[in-house]
Amino acid sequence: MSGKGAPERTGLDGSGLEVVIVAGTWHETITEALIAGAQRTLEAAGATHRLIRVAGSFELPVVAKAALEAGADAVVALGVIIRGGTPHFEFVSSAATDGLTRVALDTGKPVGFGVLTLDDEEQGIERSGLPGSKEDKGAEAADAALRTALTLRELRA
Repeated sequence: MSGKGAPERTGLDGSGLEVVIVAGTWHETITEALIAGAQRTLEAAGATHRLIRVAGSFELPVVAKAALEAGADAVVALGVIIRGGTPHFEFVSSAATDGLTRVALDTGKPVGFGVLTLDDEEQGIERSGLPGSKEDKGAEAADAALRTALTLRELRA
C-alpha cells in the first residue's frame, strides 16, 4: 500500500452528474467504510448518487453495466476480496477486474474501481477510510469516476 503520488481530491464540480455506487455485501465493516468514502466524495462534488447492493464482487460488472445503460453517468464499483487457501481469489478478482473494464469500454462511461484485493482483513481496514486508515479507496474510486465523467463530458461537448 503506497498511496504516494495520489492526486489531490478537491474542488470537483459534479453537479448534473448521476452516479451509482454498486457495492458488494462481503466484509461488512470494510465495505461500509468504502461506501461512506464514496458518498462523501460524491456529495462534496454535488453529484447525485444512489447505492445498489449486490451479493459480491463477481456480480459488480453486470449491475454496473445495467446502471450505466439505464442512464447513470458513472458507476463506483466497491467490493472486498480476501485471499483464501483456494484459487477462488484469483478467479473472482480477475472476473471483477476484467468485467468492470469491459463495462467501461462497452458503455463508454466511467467505472470507478474500488474493489480491494487483499491478503488479509487488516489490509482492507488500512485502505477503507476508517478512522486511522492510511487510505480511503472508496473516496478515491468516486473521485476517479467523477473526474473521468467530467473529462468525457468536455470531450463530447
